[in-house]
Amino acid sequence: MEQNSAHAQVLQPMRCGSWPSPVTANLVAGKSLTLSEVRATGQSVFWLERRPAEGGRTALMRWTEPEGVSEVLPAQADVGTRAHEYGGGAYAVAPQGVVYADRRTAQVWLLASGGTAPRLLAGADGVRFADLRFDGAGNTVLAVREDHRPVGEPHGALVALGGAMPPDGLVLQSGADFYMSPTCSPDGALLAWIEWDHPNMPWDSTRLCMGRIVRGADGAILGLDDVQVLAGAAGGESLVEPRWTADGRLLIISDRSELWRVWEVVRQPAPHLVAYALPEGEIGQPVWVFGQSSYQPLADGGCVVLSVRDGEGQCFVRAASGQVQSFAGHPDQCPVALADGRFAWVQAPADALPAVVVGTAVQGVQQVLCRAAVLDLPKADISCPESVRFAVDGMDGQPGHAFFYPPASRHACVPEGEKPPMIVLVHGGPTARAQDGFSFKVQWWTSRGFAVLDVNYGGSTGFGRSWRNRLQGQWGVVDVADCVAACQHMIATGRVDPKRIAIRGSSAGGMTVLLALAVSDLFAAGVSLYGVTDLRALAQETHKFEARYLDGLVGPWPAAEDVYVARSPLSVASHIKAPVLLLQGTEDKVVPPAQAHAMAQALRAAGAPCTLHEFPGEGHGFRKEATIRQAWEMELAFYGKVFGFEPAPPADA
Repeated sequence: MEQNSAHAQVLQPMRCGSWPSPVTANLVAGKSLTLSEVRATGQSVFWLERRPAEGGRTALMRWTEPEGVSEVLPAQADVGTRAHEYGGGAYAVAPQGVVYADRRTAQVWLLASGGTAPRLLAGADGVRFADLRFDGAGNTVLAVREDHRPVGEPHGALVALGGAMPPDGLVLQSGADFYMSPTCSPDGALLAWIEWDHPNMPWDSTRLCMGRIVRGADGAILGLDDVQVLAGAAGGESLVEPRWTADGRLLIISDRSELWRVWEVVRQPAPHLVAYALPEGEIGQPVWVFGQSSYQPLADGGCVVLSVRDGEGQCFVRAASGQVQSFAGHPDQCPVALADGRFAWVQAPADALPAVVVGTAVQGVQQVLCRAAVLDLPKADISCPESVRFAVDGMDGQPGHAFFYPPASRHACVPEGEKPPMIVLVHGGPTARAQDGFSFKVQWWTSRGFAVLDVNYGGSTGFGRSWRNRLQGQWGVVDVADCVAACQHMIATGRVDPKRIAIRGSSAGGMTVLLALAVSDLFAAGVSLYGVTDLRALAQETHKFEARYLDGLVGPWPAAEDVYVARSPLSVASHIKAPVLLLQGTEDKVVPPAQAHAMAQALRAAGAPCTLHEFPGEGHGFRKEATIRQAWEMELAFYGKVFGFEPAPPADA
């Protein structure tokens, strides 16, 4: 028997999957918050809390030293936006107040500093706003508008909101298919932004643009003139996250040197970029949502940066002198500066639940403002990630990457002579990445006796443009091959049971799951959450943001229709023999429910065991407490039937 030296406790050999776990469905679904989008103004810290127990409502919270933590907005407010369907950038803060978009009404509201109730700033039927930013020279709000009123695809535009402007905003710039990141220079004279057109995605090719702001006598924004493209006019370069420094310099992230890195925009005599000296690593992320932050210029001329190196996140501060020091914490997003020189961030270490914290770059966390849950999991129940490298094809020796998590429990251990079952995680996007911070989607399984392998397959972020581009024209091929190669590597190490491997994924990851089941007999079961099953239908039915995404991942539509057919899980359903669980929201606009219905029918016709469960009112990603709880419990029970174990009774039953 194994001994747990930390607790001087004899571990009980138990069948994997049946271990008692403190990571309960209630904890994951209703008692844990999703913390995101930390902002600061002066000495006030703001963040968003998504609350499954309130139907997935997102609340805006504020902390100040004298007053502590409080909810900022009325109880019915649900901060969010459906622009690009994925949203983001739904609120902004400044000394003059808070501006936010309400997910339920799509209206934009302003709560002035010292005010007691928000007032309506903008809103019109069929219009969505995102990427809200204050104009530094006044109370005007800058935003990206997605207008669904025209026939056909919605129209994108940069707009100004407030004052005597129209309820649907004053259009400052239009004509491109997409806009993002409007950011005003400190003196209020210039506006920079990102734009791009079909068939590109923002990680493929964008343009950095700038215009001079025209103002009226009262300082109100009237429009833009002298609009120019500063970078990206030739195409083939991903430019994201423009930021102004306090002294009026413009910074930008570009992948022109293979990795996304920070560059300074020099505007004279002709616009060009100059590298901004920073340590190695990829600084940037695919902008599926608005309002992301990978770096922040500091008032003293320095910069705080979040990057990825060898698959692992790292944070550091570059002083104005150029000296670089590591940030003594585990930020999940780029820290934001307070007026006194401290920082606020979402702390996400591998061995503790996320929390919103305040601290310094040198000392790390000094004060916890809010935790994702009140439960402190014992260290013995938490599995920490191990970086795994494995051989992949077509990268001239560059290995693949995954995080491996062994089972962990303070009560149980794998029976002698056995090896644990393994669950392979396939992230979505497919441009997302496996991350090394604490995650319930991992600990739910490891605390019950499963090993977990979280794969950064070709296409994942954090390894440079060439790694992302491995998926160009090869979606459904490279991702599947990398997941299989990662599994074969773990089998070769002797750490997992080769006969008890399951694979699960959501959205794009769900498609990879189904294709992997069709081409490999390594997997004994598969779970697809709102996964793509019919590429032709996706190309014709999905929303504007992704309407041409498949041109790059698969081939031009409809010219490459035969490839779309061949790569669709529906076409290879007859090759799937392993049991499949499909989980789907009825209101999904990204991958409509018809795709799950068709896949379930095809699997059953082929004789494969298949269960399809739909959740009423859920979209692309589950938000409600009851849905999240039921989905986790259903998946655990599904593996119990496949692998022959009885899940332990819930600890909070």
